[in-house]
Amino acid sequence: MALDIKHDETRRRFTVEVDAVTCELDYTLQDGVMTITHTGVPAAVGGRGIAGELVRAAVTTARARGWKVVPACSYAEAWLKRHPQEAEGLR
Repeated sequence: MALDIKHDETRRRFTVEVDAVTCELDYTLQDGVMTITHTGVPAAVGGRGIAGELVRAAVTTARARGWKVVPACSYAEAWLKRHPQEAEGLR
C-alpha cells in the first residue's frame, strides 16, 4: 500500500489519511533529537502496517536532517528493535 504521508514541521507531526481516517505520529524536537511521543492508528484502519510506515517516515526524515531519534512511544521503540538497520546511527 502506497501511503501519502505528510510532515507538518510546525506541529511536529506526520499524518496520513486512510479510508477517511487520520493516522498520526507526534514528536518533539530539541537540540537535534527527535523524540517520538505518540503513534496513533485508529482500529478502523489498524493492522495494515500504517504505524510502521509513519515511524519509517519519521526515521527517514531524522536521518536526512542529521537528528538522533529517541522512541518514547512504545510502538516506535518496538518497531526500531524489529528494524535495527533503520535505527543504525540514530541513537
